[in-house]
This record gives sequence, structure tokens and C-alpha cells, in this order.
Amino acid sequence: MLTALGLDAAAEAVYRAMLRHPAAGVAALADAVELSEEEVRHALDTLSELALVRPAAGDAGRLRAVSPDIGMEILMRRQQAQLAAQQQRLESSRAAAAQLISEYAELRPATSHPGVEHLVGLDRIRDRLAVLTREVREEFLAFAPGGPQTAENMAASRPLNEDLLGRGVRMRTIYLDSVRTNRPTVEHATWLTRLGGQVRTVPSLPTRMIIMDRLTAMIPVSSDDTAAGAVLLTGQGTLTALCALFETTWEAAQPLGETVPTDPNGLTGQQATALRLLAEGHTDEAIAKRLGVSHRTARRIASELMERLDARSRFEAGVRAVQQGWLPTRL
Repeated sequence: MLTALGLDAAAEAVYRAMLRHPAAGVAALADAVELSEEEVRHALDTLSELALVRPAAGDAGRLRAVSPDIGMEILMRRQQAQLAAQQQRLESSRAAAAQLISEYAELRPATSHPGVEHLVGLDRIRDRLAVLTREVREEFLAFAPGGPQTAENMAASRPLNEDLLGRGVRMRTIYLDSVRTNRPTVEHATWLTRLGGQVRTVPSLPTRMIIMDRLTAMIPVSSDDTAAGAVLLTGQGTLTALCALFETTWEAAQPLGETVPTDPNGLTGQQATALRLLAEGHTDEAIAKRLGVSHRTARRIASELMERLDARSRFEAGVRAVQQGWLPTRL
């Protein structure tokens, strides 16, 4: 039952037996848990490494089990530290990969591959997008992560949006739920709706993306700096996958004019996503970026979730969420 916290079955069995029989020696513990004495000694070594057993007061030759409330907190803190370290390694790897892709694009901007075109710099991205937008005939699909949109981006997109919708192009845009509390972004989305566009929101989005007539897609080279560079993709297989991603996300999204629903546990999609990220060991900064909110808002959401779960640490919040059925057993 405690394998998720780094405790194997034998060590857990011995720990439980020691709690029930504090004075039991190795032989008695072996009989109680139906293991060999060698296996019990190995389990005791594991428990000692995890600080779940300590020398008994006045008898250094005998070990005693620490109380469960202290022991579980030790395990959860240890696991949380491991998850945080793993998350840091993943973030570092992701940043290194993005940097490598970006450097490659800068070094070889003229190099072309079938179905791929590299665009470097915000001006070139906007110029190419303007040309492509004029060529759209039927459909324009977009992921717009990052939370509330900047006034500059909204102003720059208005002429393109007006041109598309004026020509009868079907336009669908997915924003983050966090834009619902940002008046300028809501006003921009409402303006799009009045012109005939459709707008929905979701708790999180994988990347910024634009798909035109299901023939061409534009995605950033780096999600951390979408203005640095982008790639245009025209391969049939790639477009099929990206369109499927958009449609799946669209079906799960909520129209902007409707109230965001809650799940059976009373959590909004944003809260449920924050809880999953919390349990996975993400930092406030990472959670804020995924949800498109400020660091302060991310901390507030995390604190509210921990309070609802009566958890003293973030990892404990994840454990309790799984126990109460708020999260799947395997994240």
C-alpha cells in the first residue's frame, strides 16, 4: 500500500509488525510477517535508511518504529523532494531541447525539409501569417495559451480576424480559462463572437498553434519564447494529428459565454488541472504558466486546494486527492 512512497512490501510488513509488537526481535518479526530472518534484516536496513526505525532509548541494540504520523510525513517529504528534483531535471531537459531547436533554426533558416518551413523573429512570423491568412478559404483554428492576451497582440490580430470572418471563413479559437477574469481579453473574444467567430476555454493548452484550412499549421519553436521562431508544417500526417488534437480539445472546452462547470468533487477544470500539476511536483511558476495565471494566483489556488484536502504539504495533498478519488491512482 505504501509502495508509492518508496516502501517495498517486505519493509512495510515489518514496519507494521513493529508497531504492533514494539518489543519483538528479528526472530519474532520473521514469524509475524512470514519472512526469513535475512529478509527481515534487509527490511530493517531499508527502514533505517528511510528513518522509519531508530535505536530504542536506553538500548542501542534494539530498534523501534517511529509513530505513523511522523513516519508518513518523513516518507512524503522524501518523495516530494525526489519529485521536485525529477521535475527540475525534466524542465532543464525541455529547456535544453528547445534551445537546441531554436539554435538550429537560427543557424540554418534557409534550410528546408519536406513539409517544414522555419520562421525566425516576430516580424517574419507576422508577415508570413498575414500572407497565409489572405489565402485561407474555409477554416482557421487556433490555440491561444498564455492567459490574458497582450494589447499589442490583440491589436495586431484584429485586421486579420476581420478579413477572415468577413470572407466567411469558419474561425474557432481556444483560450485558457484564466482569460475569463481579464476584461480586455473577454472583450476581444466577445468582439470575435459578434463577427461570427467561436470562442471556448480550457484549463490548459499544450502550445500555441494555428491551423489553416487543415493544410498548414504554425507552431512556435519554443513555448517559452513564442516570438523567437516558428515552424510551418504542411505534411499530411502531421496536419492530421494536429487537427485531431484541436478537435479533441475543442470538444472538452467550454463556450466563453457559459459558466465553467465543476466536476463531482466540486472542482473547476482549472482547479483539477492545478491539483494534478501540484501532485506531479510542479513549481508555482510552472503551474502559473500552464494555467495562464500570475504566480500569486497559482499559490492561492494551491493553498485553497491544500486547505480543502486538509493537507500540510503539497505532496500530501496529492496523496489525499488520490485517496479521495479526486485524482487517478496513477498520475
